[in-house]
Amino acid sequence: MSLMSAISRTKPKHRAVDAVVNLRDENRRLLTQLVGAHDHIAIQEQQLADERAGRAGAERVARCLAADLDERTGERDQARAEATALRTRLAPFLAAEANAHAVTVPPAERDTSRFEDQATEPIKVTTLREAFGIGPVVATQGSTDPTHLPAA
Repeated sequence: MSLMSAISRTKPKHRAVDAVVNLRDENRRLLTQLVGAHDHIAIQEQQLADERAGRAGAERVARCLAADLDERTGERDQARAEATALRTRLAPFLAAEANAHAVTVPPAERDTSRFEDQATEPIKVTTLREAFGIGPVVATQGSTDPTHLPAA
């Protein structure tokens, strides 16, 4: 046994063959990522084309609906004008018919012969002093002398 084989190294030797193998592995891995990226881009482009086609269809539908709305709005305005003209022409006939078939009733008279149906009179509102004829109350504080009391 040689002395060199007994010494162990903490770092492996840097050999060119190992570097070439590592570079080939990295190249293979990068090519795989590149193919995956191309596939992903193709899928995204297809989805974008589908969305653009859908948007174009929706815009066509919106244009057709807007044109239909304009047409219907014109028809509605024309129908309103015709209805107004017909109401104007029909108004005198409706008024004549209403006058001919009017319901007239004589004014009502209330029977007040019974006691509970008697008409009421307005309530007289007065203060208590006026109602009972009393004056202001003065405290005499125990005095019975009439000169001490205020004159009425």
